[in-house]
Amino acid sequence: MAMNIKKGDTVVVLSGKDKGKQGKVLGTVPGSLKVVVEGINMVTCHVKPRKQGEEGGIMKREAAIAACKVQVVCPKCSKGTRVAHKIEGGKKTRVCKHCGAEL
Repeated sequence: MAMNIKKGDTVVVLSGKDKGKQGKVLGTVPGSLKVVVEGINMVTCHVKPRKQGEEGGIMKREAAIAACKVQVVCPKCSKGTRVAHKIEGGKKTRVCKHCGAEL
């Protein structure tokens, strides 16, 4: 199964505790079909100081979320949309299913 979400895309969360929130994709994990989204699925991590003078403690960071639970937001119509592919001049591009704008 292919992932249609890339690093830097703006996505909207479809289900879970962060439903309806939007964020920018910080990274993808294609092997497990997951994405890391800015400000979404925050978890607490207990961090041990590694170097002298470094602070330890409880930190918050983003955890990976299943790619099927997010949808790409079209920059033109600003709606969550499925991704279509169009081949123009031998180059494959991602386009919005609603308005046809390039993603």
